Amino acid sequence: MLSIVVPCYNEEAMIALFIEAVDRVMFQHPQKIEYIFVNDGSKDGTLDLLKKYHQARPTEIHYLSFSRNFGKEAALYAGLQHAKGDFVTVMDADLQDPPELLPEMLALIKTKKIDCVGTRRENRKGEPIIRSAFSRLFYRLINQFSDTKMVDGARDFRLMTRQMVDAILEITEYNRFSKGIFSWVGFETEYLSYENRERVAGETSWSFLSLLRYSIDGVVNFSEAPLMLASLVGALSCIGAGIALVFIVIRALLYGDPTSGWPSLVSIMLFVGGLQLLCLGIIGKYIGKIFLETKKRPIYLIKEASPLLSKTAENK
Repeated sequence: MLSIVVPCYNEEAMIALFIEAVDRVMFQHPQKIEYIFVNDGSKDGTLDLLKKYHQARPTEIHYLSFSRNFGKEAALYAGLQHAKGDFVTVMDADLQDPPELLPEMLALIKTKKIDCVGTRRENRKGEPIIRSAFSRLFYRLINQFSDTKMVDGARDFRLMTRQMVDAILEITEYNRFSKGIFSWVGFETEYLSYENRERVAGETSWSFLSLLRYSIDGVVNFSEAPLMLASLVGALSCIGAGIALVFIVIRALLYGDPTSGWPSLVSIMLFVGGLQLLCLGIIGKYIGKIFLETKKRPIYLIKEASPLLSKTAENK
């Protein structure tokens, strides 16, 4: 069986289009499927629509509904926890992940006996220039400073074997970054490329600032480079101050001690103070992550679910 995990946040306009598109593709292939929609605290009619589809197809379409918005990472984790299929795929409801790739992904994972078939965008056509530039910069930085390598343009859309999904579920950390986790667990993976697609309907919940925060979380979760940078900045500041002190002493011995103006002194104090705050901010980010992990809070809370998934949750 193929389990299709779909995180949803205010996707009322997309649910019907998504199910229709996937059904149209999978109808031509003798593959038993189940949909697992995870309603991540939507404010529109997403949950009501999911209930209607579940009533019409109770054995194929299931849903989980969180008590509030916990974020896409929590929704992905919940969906993977409740998926029962031999193969599991993760897809966005906005149809930016092409359903027509599913048959090719299934054929590839079966014939080559690999563990995962991922997808990546060939280009970022249609995206704002600034967002594309920052995305490329993120992948360059993370691959430069982290042992966990990530493919530029890779999507969460991927098909995985049960063994790989079980390995991912063993990672129970609160601060999750799925792109990094998919790479960290290893397993043999091949990628399919496709042209970038625009969202079919509705509005995205990912603003530039939310993507920037998500990228920073990815760097912090999978790299110690920012901490090393803070140490390096501190070391360079000390070396620079030492050199400046030697210069001032020698100049005073040779030429006397001319009266210095206060603007240069204030500028230096502000510069050094800014470096200190930057380093404290970097360290504070890591301490904040540790703080959240030590609380041992659940990654998500389920308010309601379709009957079969409710039984699965009780067993877990």
